[in-house]
Amino acid sequence: MGFADQRFNVNLSILFTELPLLERPAAAAAAGFTAVELWWPWVDSPTPEQSQLDALKRALEDAGVQLTGLNFYAGQLPGPDRGALSIPGEESARFRANIDVAADFAHSLGATALNALYGNRVAGVDPAEQDALALENLVLAARAADRIGAVLLIEALNKPESPLYPLVSAPAAVDVVDKVNAASGLGNTRFLMDLYHLSMNGEELPSVIERFAAKTGHVQIADNPGRGAPGTGTLQLEDLLDQLRKAGYDGWVGLEYKPGDRPSAEAFDWLPRAAR
Repeated sequence: MGFADQRFNVNLSILFTELPLLERPAAAAAAGFTAVELWWPWVDSPTPEQSQLDALKRALEDAGVQLTGLNFYAGQLPGPDRGALSIPGEESARFRANIDVAADFAHSLGATALNALYGNRVAGVDPAEQDALALENLVLAARAADRIGAVLLIEALNKPESPLYPLVSAPAAVDVVDKVNAASGLGNTRFLMDLYHLSMNGEELPSVIERFAAKTGHVQIADNPGRGAPGTGTLQLEDLLDQLRKAGYDGWVGLEYKPGDRPSAEAFDWLPRAAR
């Protein structure tokens, strides 16, 4: 086994960002990839103009790349925000306004995974109040995902880079997965296992895979330290992905790493072109 046995897609919100959004799908295709994923591209608008949605759809279709996953609106990302769904007031309302927009856009391109970032803790707000709001909004998101035949993803981030984010371990994220599935009755909420974030939290990655592979709906990778391409850090990513596959995970592996001081097109030398 090895990298050649995996299915990789490129996250166009962290790679090829030296290009305008509408040029990134073609750049990924030129680099040999057939599938991509995205954070919500319009950070200032959960409900962009239809012309903006149409333009991105055209860019993806013209490039011949499959959109496999999309984030719901998550505030300023990259930036200070880590999601909107647990933030009382305007941000929660913006998340709700985005749910059907994001789901319909994903559906129009055949994407089957929608990622909902939980949101930071807010000073002066009871965490229990935020968690109750989060569960309410995640059930709405799970229903929208179910409507289009998709899974809803819950992601753990890492505490050093996201100190106000409450889901900073695999068990914490999986606990939310279980709560949403119980509350929605749909069973379509899954864990997004980002090996970089879990490594930054000091978690024992083989143990995480053993415990939670069966509840995992998507995997993302970057090496650590540095959040660079495989081989730039110390993580045994090839072995970890082999373990995941042996544990039954056969989905996409999202490349969510920084290209470093080079064009993104040059950041894939670790992966033979035939394996892209």
